[in-house]
Amino acid sequence: MTVMPRPSILSVEPYVGGESKIPGVNRVVKLSSNEGAFGPPPGAITAIQNMAAEAHRYPDGGVTALREAIGTRFSLDLARIVCGNGSDELLALLILAYGGEGTELVMSAHGFMMYDITGRWAGCRIIKVPERNLTVDVDAMLAAVGPRTKLVCLANPNNPTGSILPQSEIVRLRAGLRDDILLVLDSAYAEYVTRPDYDAGAALVDAGGGNTVMTRTFSKIYGLGGMRLGWAYAPEAVVGVLARVRGPFNVNAAAMAAGIAAVQEPDWIEKSIAHNTEWRGKLAAALTTAGVKVWPSEGNFLLADFGSPEKAKSADAALKSRGLIMRAMGGYGLPACLRISIGTGEECQMVADAIAAFMAQHG
Repeated sequence: MTVMPRPSILSVEPYVGGESKIPGVNRVVKLSSNEGAFGPPPGAITAIQNMAAEAHRYPDGGVTALREAIGTRFSLDLARIVCGNGSDELLALLILAYGGEGTELVMSAHGFMMYDITGRWAGCRIIKVPERNLTVDVDAMLAAVGPRTKLVCLANPNNPTGSILPQSEIVRLRAGLRDDILLVLDSAYAEYVTRPDYDAGAALVDAGGGNTVMTRTFSKIYGLGGMRLGWAYAPEAVVGVLARVRGPFNVNAAAMAAGIAAVQEPDWIEKSIAHNTEWRGKLAAALTTAGVKVWPSEGNFLLADFGSPEKAKSADAALKSRGLIMRAMGGYGLPACLRISIGTGEECQMVADAIAAFMAQHG
């Protein structure tokens, strides 16, 4: 007899990351994974290099220096900061710890697919709630909650749609949930948001209740996706649970050093926000002029809607023929769309020119 896993495991479709290579193409511009436009901060590169000679040493299991640096940078209580091997690991640990067989996880229809994947792994029933204009519908989310609901996962801004909920709607969502439901606010793109009515999640964590967690990442604006580094800000009781289930050395020493240097890099955030805001606007305007619908975005990417799956597929092929890799959105239930990361100014202009040329032929 073949050894079999739990049935829910076999319902998981493995996560497929953004493409990074095109056969036969020398220069590839990868705009498929929402990586930072400028790469890692210079200080982080130096920190990684300096750690090479210490690679035989185990890292600090408490991740103390990094938590202190994060706490200082974002004015947060370091005792409530937990670091992980990317925010993906922390999301998984939360879902595994608070979900499980017989429970439900509620997410939006086009929410980050790792909630679905990890929820199935945990044995949760996944409830995907329809959105309104590709934006989370708070009333629909609340209506989908049942007696077995234990987790509500929400990315804000959302990947891959780029949409955002103002703080008032997040507060309304939390107030409408039972106290025994954990609200996980995935704020991977928080640093890019410039709207004044936005809070990444710390305010709700600090407000008490013990049932809201904010997760963050170093993979986007800090350009450290390859280091796999993320963090959570959580109530004391949730911190205690994460301490029980995380690995003893789940953050490697090079990642810690890079993270400390990254949050201390002078003007890095300001420079990155200014660039992203400028080129997100320019690229959106160029695509709109070319005849492509662009959904409003608060992240470092745009969701380009070509109107049909066939046209999106043709556009994707045309872009790849020029060495430009976008992210096809069929896996997110948006087959007519391509997600385009905001790269350098040159890269964004290349995309704008390529799509304009495509639409001139196929518009």
